[in-house]
Amino acid sequence: MKIAIAADGNTIDASISPMGGRAPYYLIFEEKKLTEIIKNPFAVGGGGAGWSVAHILVDKGVNLVIVGQIGPNMATALTEKGIKVTTATGLIKDALNKI
Repeated sequence: MKIAIAADGNTIDASISPMGGRAPYYLIFEEKKLTEIIKNPFAVGGGGAGWSVAHILVDKGVNLVIVGQIGPNMATALTEKGIKVTTATGLIKDALNKI
């Protein structure tokens, strides 16, 4: 399973970002191992961040997205592609241990 977690930092010790489309980073895990760090190009700027980030994650082949909060556009874009979404708070490493 490929998991993307919205992150406030670029390490497994970072907190889960409370923002979906505006999260500073997305960390991608396979078999609970960090395989990719994405610096979110949509973290600042105009509208459409959630939709744009969703399409990046779809292109990466993600199966599950973990975020602090998620907007309706991002949620719709992900669920239409069959990607599960869950919300969580705390540290990324703790969220991984619960999966």
